[in-house]
Amino acid sequence: MRPRNPVRRWVTRGTTAAFAAVTLATGMQAAVTGAQAAVPAHVTPAVTNPYSPAYHHAYRHGVVPTRPQLAKMRAWARSHPGAAPIHAASANDLNYGGGIDGIGVTSGAEKVYLVFYGSQWGTQGTDANGNVTLSGDPSGEAPYLQQLFKGLGTGGELWSGVMTQYCDGVAVGAQSCPASNTQHVAYPTGGALAGVWVDESAASPSTASGHQLGVEAVNAAAHFGNTTAAANRDAQYVVVSPHGTNPDNWLTNGFCAWHDYNGDSTLSGGAVTSPYGDIAFTNFPYVTDAGASCGQGFVNSPGTLDGVSIVEGHEYAETVTDQNPAGGYTDSSGAENGDKCAWITPGTSGGSFNLSTSTGTFAMQTTWANDGAGGAGACEASHAIVTNGGGGNTVTVTNPGSQTGTVGTAVSLQISASDSASGQTLTYTASGLPAGLSINSASGLITGTPATAGTSTVTVTATDTTGAAGSASFTWTIGSSGGGGGGGVTNGGFETGTFSGWTTSGAATSIVSTGQHSGSFAARAGSTSPTNGNSNIVQTFTASGTKLTVWYDVVCPDTVTYDWATVILRDNTTGTSYTVLGRTCVANSGWKQVTHAVTSGHSYTLTLRNRDDNYPGDPTYTLFDDAGVS
Repeated sequence: MRPRNPVRRWVTRGTTAAFAAVTLATGMQAAVTGAQAAVPAHVTPAVTNPYSPAYHHAYRHGVVPTRPQLAKMRAWARSHPGAAPIHAASANDLNYGGGIDGIGVTSGAEKVYLVFYGSQWGTQGTDANGNVTLSGDPSGEAPYLQQLFKGLGTGGELWSGVMTQYCDGVAVGAQSCPASNTQHVAYPTGGALAGVWVDESAASPSTASGHQLGVEAVNAAAHFGNTTAAANRDAQYVVVSPHGTNPDNWLTNGFCAWHDYNGDSTLSGGAVTSPYGDIAFTNFPYVTDAGASCGQGFVNSPGTLDGVSIVEGHEYAETVTDQNPAGGYTDSSGAENGDKCAWITPGTSGGSFNLSTSTGTFAMQTTWANDGAGGAGACEASHAIVTNGGGGNTVTVTNPGSQTGTVGTAVSLQISASDSASGQTLTYTASGLPAGLSINSASGLITGTPATAGTSTVTVTATDTTGAAGSASFTWTIGSSGGGGGGGVTNGGFETGTFSGWTTSGAATSIVSTGQHSGSFAARAGSTSPTNGNSNIVQTFTASGTKLTVWYDVVCPDTVTYDWATVILRDNTTGTSYTVLGRTCVANSGWKQVTHAVTSGHSYTLTLRNRDDNYPGDPTYTLFDDAGVS
């Protein structure tokens, strides 16, 4: 691995007061001493603001200062002549650094690998979205990060579009890319998450050095089989340290995260040898340990995880535009695209905001666009996707919404898409389709007969002839043959995530994804807040078996005089009604099973009911699951 550019190293260590950098003011705009325009674009000036977390720590590229630390940085800058913020001047736009080892930006499909570093993360599990969960993750950062990166490049989000204006293959100091350029930052179509590893081989250090974090990133590359430089060309490894640890002294040095690459000789502990090419990585502490200082509640209330997506979104955006710092894009003070827009108050120009994708809503910050409105640089939340070859086309795929089906029952779903440019031919692809289904590449029609039950996330992408692409993601739930419950009962386990096959009436009914008897979902009659009267879940079916089974879990803090759960079965063929579950009220029953004999071939109506008298302080509700005939 060759050392960092010797000119850059000299500037970092030498007398560079004329190029002093400070990140502050609106969007952490760079403030410098002296004539900025004279600074070569590929040279990173030394940080001289003594309150910056990067002061005497050159490897902390794109460092996100805590909000209190940023206030100190701004106060220092105001008190020093010549350190005023510069707004939108060309010299303060981002300049191309010429690349390090030929790498400036992430020009291929982004691959984000989440590395949960250390045995402190605890026992692994899986949530309803297929995300890894960890018992040592009290704030739920792990599944939240997975959903964030699964969602980038989906649902038509254009926050990622801001980064696509930057490219490799231009002259050092360039601030724009010609129309013919074919090395733009890629749009993360269909999501950027490439893998998750919980490295429990040893405890994460209480205070990991930059070198140790780099070693972990190299180890992760080996774990994921990325053992060539080509495999790591567009990869980044987010090294997430566990709750209660202090990687690179983040808690005492006033920052939330930073990013770098293994070959940086200024890393605390020194550069890291990699047999797999250059390895880009992020030092991502357990951000919620810092509370509001690192963004908790910055956009939402309570917004416990706001800082997780704001800070990691910042580092991701900087990595794809400056993968091997500072060979990509930085301004004349050394600030990257995320630095210039950090901690801007929501609701103000360039402020943080909620980004919606197909996998959820995430608090995010804006990032710097050299080609902002009117040609001046600006902090932007969205931008048309710029594609290789200069295409500014935008392809939009209409999201069809959540889909359901049944094993053995044919489906047909037409996907619709549009292109901002005329005369384009769209080609369709799809990932995550249920077994037995396929998409017509020319028409976007999905057809076939589902072969297996389960829920999957489907991402459909439409690509035009210039390479511009858009995508949409949605869930597709396939129930078991016979309707999930079996014996004629449709969706008896509510595994479609809906009341498909049932009718509902009364005070309150809902599908829940926690506390279920089995699978991913259950039905709830009633509510955790007081309701008034009966809540009914009803299905009429023809039995193909001799025994009905229903599982219930009632929470009734009142008495059976006023509140209760009950299950009623009516034989429509004979006109006879049966009480399968008599009126039941217990504080918390846990899951219980009731059964009743049925006659195969008869028509039945099954009623699952919860009664609540709306008395304040003792709401009654009942979960029902796994209704079926055998």
